[in-house]
Amino acid sequence: MKRFLGKKKIARIYIDNQDKYNGKPLWEELLKKVKECNLAGATVFKGVAGIGVHSELRSFNIWAMSQELPVVIEIIDEEEKIINFMDDVDEMIEEGLATLNDIEVIKYKHK
Repeated sequence: MKRFLGKKKIARIYIDNQDKYNGKPLWEELLKKVKECNLAGATVFKGVAGIGVHSELRSFNIWAMSQELPVVIEIIDEEEKIINFMDDVDEMIEEGLATLNDIEVIKYKHK
């Protein structure tokens, strides 16, 4: 799959694991949209701690009834496809942060 090699962009979307869209987990709905938009792929990372948009510490607490933890979704693809995707999902994300950086894909293998 040489078409995935070379200079690409990586988008990172920082949200909270408690964020919802239409009553469903936001991170899950964003992944569905990644698939719909035919992006190369995405990975969701759940953080153990973070300070979010309201400068509140979010961390794992064994005694808490619900855990508010940071979630990062990484998407790698061409800049234009990522920008179009971000425009499509803008209304889904009520609070969060999105970044876009240059990367170089040096190896991509799959069966």
